[in-house]
Amino acid sequence: MTLKASLMGLMAATAIAAPAFAEYPARTIELTIPAGAGGGTDTSARKLAILLEEMLGTSIAVLNVGGGGGSVGASQFMQAKPDGYALFATWNSPLTTVPQVQDVAYSLDSFTPIASTSETAYTLCVKTDFPATTGAEFLAELEANPGKYTYGNDGIGGTMQLAAERIFQAKDIDAIAIPFGGAGETLQNFLGDHVDIYGGSISTVLPYVQSGEAKCPIVTSAADVPALEGASGLEALGLADKETLLWRAILGPKDLDPAIVEKLANVIEEAVNDPGYVEFLATKGEVPNVVKGDALGARLQSEYDALAEVSKALGL
Repeated sequence: MTLKASLMGLMAATAIAAPAFAEYPARTIELTIPAGAGGGTDTSARKLAILLEEMLGTSIAVLNVGGGGGSVGASQFMQAKPDGYALFATWNSPLTTVPQVQDVAYSLDSFTPIASTSETAYTLCVKTDFPATTGAEFLAELEANPGKYTYGNDGIGGTMQLAAERIFQAKDIDAIAIPFGGAGETLQNFLGDHVDIYGGSISTVLPYVQSGEAKCPIVTSAADVPALEGASGLEALGLADKETLLWRAILGPKDLDPAIVEKLANVIEEAVNDPGYVEFLATKGEVPNVVKGDALGARLQSEYDALAEVSKALGL
């Protein structure tokens, strides 16, 4: 092949690729959610999808694939083509926690980070007659009574258990972890007095705090959470380095075109900061949080490494 022919071939390929990207998206995007309908990630992703449809000028079909703490949906999604028409709306646990305690078919390298969307803390809550109200009092009560109190969580090795144990290990606290099938099940057992402490997402327990049936002495974020007035953030307790957050993100398949990643990340950032979406997040005790591309990949890796240390200490 002559140099002229090679250059003409390259120019032709470029001419084809450029319009193809300029037209993206040209058809329906499938958004996989690794959880059943109605949960926190599902409702957040569906709300976001409505905004993204308007901004991208295309339809988004939502596919719920629950099971295995998110691992079933993640394993299925990693087979998707990296063409921009398959996206993954997840929370952090299936990527940074579940692989610590389950044999899964994927790793962090199986995905292309696009952008995170929101974040919130987990919380530890008790009934109103519990002999502690502030975070400091709560930790002191647990420390003074090793093995006395039980706390519900979202499963053995789940993010909530690891978040709690990061705090408990730092204070030499011995509390008994009782695993359930998610925050909803944890809540019901807490309300039914089957466990002493609720451990889970804020949005699940918030109505019961507002009705006076529960109080939450502590959250797992460094800062306080406005939705839980009176709950201590970890920085106030000298435990800021033990922060563990529940956060959500949009990812693509491995090897997704960087130009598509950039376009999607920018549109997601715009959607997340839409006033209506910000207000929606606030009702769930969440705040917008956008970390894009490689920075999101670094965040995933950092959290994975930190939780691996806790998992190892627990023998999981």
